[in-house]
Amino acid sequence: MANEMIDAKADALWSHLHWLIVLEQQGSFTSAAARLGVSKAAMSQHIAELERAAGLALVTRTTRSVRLTEAGQRLVDQTRGAFEHIAHSFAGVRDLAAEPRGLLRVTAPVAFSRQQLMPRLPDFLRAHPQIRLELDLSDHLRSLALEGFDLAIRHVTAPPETHVAWALTPTRSLLVASAHYLAAHGMPRTPQDLAAHHCLHYPRTQGAMAWSFVPADAGADAVRVVIPVAGGFAANNSEMLRDAAMAGLGIALVPDFSAQSGLASGQLREVLPGWRPVDAFGDQLYAIRPYASHVPRAVAVFVEFLRASFAQGFIR
Repeated sequence: MANEMIDAKADALWSHLHWLIVLEQQGSFTSAAARLGVSKAAMSQHIAELERAAGLALVTRTTRSVRLTEAGQRLVDQTRGAFEHIAHSFAGVRDLAAEPRGLLRVTAPVAFSRQQLMPRLPDFLRAHPQIRLELDLSDHLRSLALEGFDLAIRHVTAPPETHVAWALTPTRSLLVASAHYLAAHGMPRTPQDLAAHHCLHYPRTQGAMAWSFVPADAGADAVRVVIPVAGGFAANNSEMLRDAAMAGLGIALVPDFSAQSGLASGQLREVLPGWRPVDAFGDQLYAIRPYASHVPRAVAVFVEFLRASFAQGFIR
C-alpha cells in the first residue's frame, strides 16, 4: 500500500518534471513561467513541490539567476529525452486530424515581415482557420528551441547545418537612390565613385564601413572590389534605409525586396547595375527549424504556402 501511494504521488509530479526542464532551458522563473503561460508564483510552487517529493534541493536560487543543483541537473538530463519523445508522439497523433491546427510560432526579420510576409498571411489564415499564428518580428537571430519557435525565416547565404531549411526565394542586394539625389550629386559610374557620395548603410561593426562588389556577370572566383563608404545616416533596418534613399539622403544598399516598391513607382533608381554587391545581405530567403524526426503538420502547410506564394515573386 505504501509503495502504491508513493507511485501515485510520483505520477502527479510528471508535469512538474517538465516545468523543471523548461526552467533549466530558460534560466529564470520569470522566463520559464512566460514560456509555459503560467504565473511566476505557480512556477515556483511546482518546483518547490517537486523538491519536497525528491527530498532535496533541485534549484539554487539567487536574486539574479537560477541554476540547477547537481541533483536537479541529473534529473533534467535523464528525463529531457523522454519528454521530447512524448511531445513528438503527441504531435504525430494530433497531425492525424483532417485540419491542421494549433499554435504556430514564427520569428522573421522586421522589414521583410512588414513588406513581404504580412500581406500574404491573411490568405493562409483564412485557408487554415484552426491554426493560430504568432509572429515575432526581430532582426536578431533567435534560439528556436530555447525560445519555443516552430519556424524562423532567415535571409542568409547558407542556413545552419544543424537545421532543416526550405528555400523560399533567391534575393540580391541593390544600390538605390532617388532621382533628386542623383541629379544633385551625379550618377556613380564605378564602385570607386561611391567614395564621393553619401552612402546609407546597415551598421554591422563598430569599425569603418566598406561595401564589396564584383562585376554583375562575374563567376564565383571573381576578384572583389572593396570600397570604404561613409554617410550621414545608418540603420539596422532595410526599410528605413530605403525610405532615407527615397527622401534624397544618399545611396542605400538594400535587399531587392525592400527596393521593389520604390523602383516600381519611380521614386528610386538602381545605381551601378553593372556591379553586384556581395557580403551585404543573404542570397536566399529560407524557412528553417531545428532538425527533428517529425515536422508538425501546421509547420509543413505553412512552408508549402510560403514556397508557393514566393514562387510568384515579391510584392511591389
